[in-house]
Amino acid sequence: MKLKRFLLRYYPPGIILEYVQGGEVKTKSIDLLDLSTATDVDALVEDIKKAEPLITASRKNQIVHLILRLQEKLRQQVDHKFYLFKVLRAHILPLTNVAFNKSGSCFITGSYDRTCKLWDTASGEELHTLEGHRNVVYAIAFNNPYGDKIATGSFDKTCKLWSVDTGKCYYTFRGHTAEIVCLSFNLQSTLVATGSMDTTAKLWDIQNGEEVVTLTGHSAEIIALSFNTTGDRIITGSFDHTVAVWDVGTGRRMHTLIGHRGEISSAQFNWDCTLIVTGSMDKTCMLWNALTGKRVATLTGHDDEVLDVCFDYTGQHIATASADGSARVYSAETKKCIAKLEGHGGEISKICFNPQGSRILTASCDKTARLWDPQSGQCIQILEGHTDEIFSCAFNYKGDIIITGSKDNTCRIWR
Repeated sequence: MKLKRFLLRYYPPGIILEYVQGGEVKTKSIDLLDLSTATDVDALVEDIKKAEPLITASRKNQIVHLILRLQEKLRQQVDHKFYLFKVLRAHILPLTNVAFNKSGSCFITGSYDRTCKLWDTASGEELHTLEGHRNVVYAIAFNNPYGDKIATGSFDKTCKLWSVDTGKCYYTFRGHTAEIVCLSFNLQSTLVATGSMDTTAKLWDIQNGEEVVTLTGHSAEIIALSFNTTGDRIITGSFDHTVAVWDVGTGRRMHTLIGHRGEISSAQFNWDCTLIVTGSMDKTCMLWNALTGKRVATLTGHDDEVLDVCFDYTGQHIATASADGSARVYSAETKKCIAKLEGHGGEISKICFNPQGSRILTASCDKTARLWDPQSGQCIQILEGHTDEIFSCAFNYKGDIIITGSKDNTCRIWR
């Protein structure tokens, strides 16, 4: 094994090692999820050297330099005031979803008009219209971090894979017997997973366009799915009140997470793949050990359905959004509620952290999106202007651009 170079990863903090083994270039990451501005760098470097044989004494100064750069990034206070940059009337018929590529240089919109459109963020110009589906385009995604492919899932029961560059369709994935309502690429960008109203999920190979495996076992629609970061596990959330954990390589069901008393709305792994968070119509959010499938905690407090849940990038905090019009922040370690985000005038359907973990963005049917401080629960900014419910919101990787999608049929770019 020969070390080639180091790559820095800001969110979540880490160092990627690029090395050669048997003539092949490979990568592995040193995750520094607990890094803070107060961390003793020398002690940390000694720990890293002990744990990682690729890092020899001669590399020590390089590692110190990289960690100092990561600490510098953590010191930068994010006090970004967002202003409305562009309003895009994206489609004639209603929008279904919006998504950024990693940098935020372009984004996609799905619609009832049976198309997905690719847009340039800076100019607001349409780059491509992805045409070919025979029904609503509902689920859409970029293969981030690469961002050279787009997947679209449709009510026509198919998923299509497209080139960002040319707008051409590489493959049409056929096999589901009902609408596709969720999809996701793995981080390695080798597979796309689709979840359907037919109660199954399927994994597709994006190199050859073949179906790899069908995940069967749920007794009702699958409405959420998520790969872990290493790509060896995937979770599916269903209207049958359960979440299943599957082995990606074999398609075998490893665990069934049983405990919710209502339909699952959302499910996600944390970054280091040890925890799973699930949100449900039963008004609760549950935390599970991803390795054993055992429930670790039930996070209560909402008075109505939990519609969305997420971890921050480091996996230290969990945010929940509810139909009761409030959001909550919990500590993954103590399982206690740290902050209540109150102020929206209606249900909150979407919630996400910025990559730095210093802001939370919520989208609501009260026609506003809001930015919050996750520590104090204070509302920092209200993004106003949409004339109907906002159902989608997202940050780019730097956390300095926001996109919101609304039932008023516009997308708004804030920066």
